[in-house]
Amino acid sequence: MKTRRLLLPATVACMLTACMPRTQTASDDLAPLTDNIRFGESVLVHGDTLLVASFGSEKLDPLNREGNGYILLFEDTLSRTLVPADGSLSAPKGMLIVNGHLFVADVGKVMVFDLGDPRSTPQTIAFPDGELFVNDMALDSATRTLYITVTNTGNIYSLNVSDPAQASEVPLTFYTNVPGANGIVVKDGSMWIASYPADGMTVPENVIYHIPDIASPRIVPLFDRPGQYDGLALSLDGATLYFTDWTNPKVGSVDLTTGQIEILPVTDTLTGPARIQLRDGILYIPDLPTSRVVRYRLP
Repeated sequence: MKTRRLLLPATVACMLTACMPRTQTASDDLAPLTDNIRFGESVLVHGDTLLVASFGSEKLDPLNREGNGYILLFEDTLSRTLVPADGSLSAPKGMLIVNGHLFVADVGKVMVFDLGDPRSTPQTIAFPDGELFVNDMALDSATRTLYITVTNTGNIYSLNVSDPAQASEVPLTFYTNVPGANGIVVKDGSMWIASYPADGMTVPENVIYHIPDIASPRIVPLFDRPGQYDGLALSLDGATLYFTDWTNPKVGSVDLTTGQIEILPVTDTLTGPARIQLRDGILYIPDLPTSRVVRYRLP
């Protein structure tokens, strides 16, 4: 097996109601991140840095197998290469770090990179035949269980990551099915899943779903407003769920107490808002087709 090199900066190695638009305008002091991004689909906040997963492909194709995918690490507006385009990744999507190991969803697989051993060969967690659109993941810290979505089948799998160094030796387990399962977040034993139509044809089932108790997967629609939902992020207190929607591209929020939906007045024109992250009152919004990460300061 070929040994590959992980270019790792020291900072990481140490490690429903109607929509109501808000009246506030977006802040103009945060320019989009663009440095070395080529079709950036997802972001991951890690300490004071931001990871950006980029396809690096000739054309925008979330199922490409060109092997040109890579991961950037941003400190402020400049990037460094964290995982180079060495064939390990093709269309990297959702990311998560567990005990110094970077998990990255890709076409038909999840790749695992040991951030503490830059020269080690990454692990490959292969998915069953037909499970191509491996998309996002969320960790239930209480059980050390990783939940991984597959958009083209709607299946969600679970994986025990108590020992991430041996993740590829642990069998994937089918958890449940949500139509077009895409973005996923977990907090305090509950789960939320965004639904995206893999064929681009929105149907009534393409909403955001809630599983109140992970231990007993009863799937409840959060609202009845169909869309092409992609990324999800929870506020620190768990009271607000932020989402992206490719239908008339937008970013919105749901008050999980009242059910009220608001569309955020992001002044940067969005064409394909993907997998978001929230840190210190700023939403990081990858606009996949334009190879930018829009930064929006919440009011």
